[in-house]
Amino acid sequence: MTSFVSSINVEQAAFLRRLIERFSADPRIVAILAGGSYLSNSLDRYSDLDLVIACEQGHFAELMLEREAQAASLGSLLEAFSGEHVGEPRLLICLYEQPLLHVDLKLVELDDLSDRVEDPALLWARDDRASVALSRGVAEYPAPDARWLERRFWVWCHYTAAKIGRGELFDALRSLDYLRSVVLGPLGLQRAGARPSGVRRIETVDPELAERLRATVASYDAADCLRALAACVDVYRWLQPLGGAEAPRVEQVVRRYLTTLEPR
Repeated sequence: MTSFVSSINVEQAAFLRRLIERFSADPRIVAILAGGSYLSNSLDRYSDLDLVIACEQGHFAELMLEREAQAASLGSLLEAFSGEHVGEPRLLICLYEQPLLHVDLKLVELDDLSDRVEDPALLWARDDRASVALSRGVAEYPAPDARWLERRFWVWCHYTAAKIGRGELFDALRSLDYLRSVVLGPLGLQRAGARPSGVRRIETVDPELAERLRATVASYDAADCLRALAACVDVYRWLQPLGGAEAPRVEQVVRRYLTTLEPR
């Protein structure tokens, strides 16, 4: 019987065994791998299963056409859709019931295993070719580019402030979330030595940052949105201090604008 990491629960393990049994019987499938929380042995009852299905070269297109039917064969499938919204059309996002379980199935050709953001766990392999493909590349998760963010952050702050000033608070709240997810969270997670993925697990990875980020969350109120935006600025400079003694001109101008803004 296939063994899994110790944090997996009975339902998740049963699903994986069923998937391995079904997919290993298909000669076009070369390997089944797991990523995400499985790698850190931190699965809990809220976790989804992040799976990679590696296929023989030349069979990718036909398997892409079959993947929803393949997914449906694994259990009581409620819904499945592809991952274009996260920039990954090879991904099939599935929700099953009995038990209610979120499963991500990413189909790749064997040679594509060398290009990855993490080193997945090999759950099953037809031969050693998957291990060979993994050995050809190095996993590298995209890290935040401090200079790239610095050139954009103050423009994004001005944009958010203008939304607050105009009274477009839903848009302002969305922009505040963007600053947390794209700038503050990744910078903080990188500093903590964790994967810089949005604001994932910040509460456990960096409690101090999580506490500071609380101030960047606003209610549906213009004054509170402006307060939260000022908190974003403070957290940003705490995470990414200036190299020199004087703030850049763009920062000076935007900070001054924030102090003069009178939200509706």
